[in-house]
Amino acid sequence: MKMNKWVSAASALLLGATPLVASFVGGVESASAQETLIVSAAGQFDYVSENIKAFEEANNVKVEVWDKDMFEVLDGLSLDGPAGTGPDVMIAPYDRVGSLGATGMLLPVTLNDEAEYDDTDKQQVTFDGEIYAAPATIETLVMFYNTDLLEKAPETFEELEGLLKDDKYAFEGEDGKNVGFLANWVDFYHTYGLLAGYGGYVFGEDGTNPEELGLNNEGAVEAIEYATKFYQESWPQGMQDKTSAPDFLNQSFMDGKTAAVITGPWMANDFNNSGVNYAAAKIPTLPNGEDYKPFGGGKGWTISAFTEKQELAQKFIDWVTSTEQQDIMYERLEEVPANQVSRKKAAESGSELTAAVIDVYKNAVPMPNIPQMAEVWTGAENMMFDAVSGSKSAKETADAAVELIKEAIAQKGY
Repeated sequence: MKMNKWVSAASALLLGATPLVASFVGGVESASAQETLIVSAAGQFDYVSENIKAFEEANNVKVEVWDKDMFEVLDGLSLDGPAGTGPDVMIAPYDRVGSLGATGMLLPVTLNDEAEYDDTDKQQVTFDGEIYAAPATIETLVMFYNTDLLEKAPETFEELEGLLKDDKYAFEGEDGKNVGFLANWVDFYHTYGLLAGYGGYVFGEDGTNPEELGLNNEGAVEAIEYATKFYQESWPQGMQDKTSAPDFLNQSFMDGKTAAVITGPWMANDFNNSGVNYAAAKIPTLPNGEDYKPFGGGKGWTISAFTEKQELAQKFIDWVTSTEQQDIMYERLEEVPANQVSRKKAAESGSELTAAVIDVYKNAVPMPNIPQMAEVWTGAENMMFDAVSGSKSAKETADAAVELIKEAIAQKGY
């Protein structure tokens, strides 16, 4: 089975969205000036621009919809906001919400009651007790598997290990190496689900206490040791290179040489174009009987702290996160809605990819959105590589990563 396209914050960054601006006015503009709301909707541009007329007519306003690069807009807000050249409303990835709120770039928002958000949804957009974004989409890693090679989705990691013992997936060029199952565990974002499944974590108190790090606890070390076995016993040398490993993994799957991979839903478009026959499923259960617990992410709608149209901006957010609009958004873009009512409807749509994302997301860990999270990406960058390459033990590399993160946090003086 093949999935339709998926647009994510990660793919928007990689593809570098071309700056486009569209302005839509409901009906003929009258002689009296209409209030204008500027909305930066990268990744959601097509959906918003096609449906904004209803909001304009209901509120007698003009909405200017931007398709500028999401990260450029967010990074430029500190200068563009005071200059009056920034947007009033922006879409932002959840992991940026906390830092933007902490630095005074965002205004608190009110959540739409009809969306029926749960505690996980709210945690994604909350910082220091304030809600700084209205959830729009959810996203997490899933498993893709080749339906020509496997009759059904593997349900346990023991089954995935079994694929690596099957000679039909032997890797040409490296004796004893196998590509039956692949995961990019030298990338911290991808390996976190393994660490968390064994009891590791980034920060304490649900990701809000940067003084407590759990990336070198007993469970995290056990997870690193487990991952190391794959690299040293089965996977080709190219899987250790953080830069080339994603391309290696994706190409091997698209070429029909790999039966199962763990990656993001944003790869569905490339898999479709490759012609490989595949399906998506929940990531299998770990050997300890626990679920794989990757980061949960997605995007939410935020209000610039520099806007002079806070009330209108909130009206837009109420509209765009309504069940009706979230249903339309899913039909148009096939990104999984954060709105719980729409999410349930999407789960029943028949899309295996949507069902897989929702299923994995139930056990996903909200990515910490406090400013200190920025230091984790750098500090943990080489954690897995140092272990799988044999330069350090699992305990040594975990301790080193935590020490680097602590030092960086202290130096930045958060």
